[in-house]
Amino acid sequence: MSEMLSVIVDGMWRQGDKSLAVRLVADNGETLPGWQPGAHIDVHLPCGIIRQYSLTGTCGGESYLICVGRETASRGGSRYIHETLRPGQKLAISSPRNLFPLHQADRVVLLAAGIGITPLYAMALQLEASGTPFTLHYYVKKRENAAFVPEVSGGWRNGECIIHASCEGESPRARLSQDLPAAHDGLHVYTCGPLEFMAKVRDVAAGKGWAATHIHSEAFQPVAPAANADTGDVFTVTLASTGERWPVPADKTIAQVLLENGVAVPLSCEMGICGACLTPVFDGVVDHRDTVQSAEEKSARDQQVALCCSRSHSGELVIGL
Repeated sequence: MSEMLSVIVDGMWRQGDKSLAVRLVADNGETLPGWQPGAHIDVHLPCGIIRQYSLTGTCGGESYLICVGRETASRGGSRYIHETLRPGQKLAISSPRNLFPLHQADRVVLLAAGIGITPLYAMALQLEASGTPFTLHYYVKKRENAAFVPEVSGGWRNGECIIHASCEGESPRARLSQDLPAAHDGLHVYTCGPLEFMAKVRDVAAGKGWAATHIHSEAFQPVAPAANADTGDVFTVTLASTGERWPVPADKTIAQVLLENGVAVPLSCEMGICGACLTPVFDGVVDHRDTVQSAEEKSARDQQVALCCSRSHSGELVIGL
């Protein structure tokens, strides 16, 4: 489980007309743990909600920076931050976790939609510092919605940023086929934004011959279940360390069953989007329902199961606890 950190809201300011930047510093005045682009933290809000937010801006320094969009259909997190959170307030956060790291590449294409700019802005800064050529395409409904406009608009030596506004006829649907170049070995693409946007990126990339290993994405929204999806049959979860085993009924998750039986489970989002509860699988066939792992990871020989949401296609699942 990630180490918990006590931080203070050191500053808040608008980014565009829909987002708030929030700067966090350590409560004890010490330097916060280091991080790399693509990392996120769990923010434990005083209202009892835990949400995952990407770290953004320059790595290093004494503070963390996040940027939170105001969601119309907020589940409570963005509403609390926009309406209630204030400078000087204390928060508990996790140490940074990185499931969306930059890989070595000759050139990088960054495709951001909406608040998906947060991890990709950090990546752009890192690529600029390392001398890696890059192009950042940033898609928003209206230009006034865009965050970090002064920061991304100019002054790059090794890259460029282009902002596309849907209201000006430059929606991702209209632009992606020309903004995403043909695949080659040294080129990688990173994308973050709504699930439909990232699905469109993968569709366009597949049509241009991109290998799945060169397309990297991150989502902080759970995948909506299919209309005809069921919760799954009852199966048994077995702990490899002790041999203890319990049935997992259709109306409970693996994590819930383990917790009920006194097994410590590192939970955070409880929706399969943060990776906190990923656990090695020693035997059995996982019914993967998370959005953290790639298709390759879900079909690899050595697999992990998201205890908070995934189930089993086999009668028994032996896990590394």
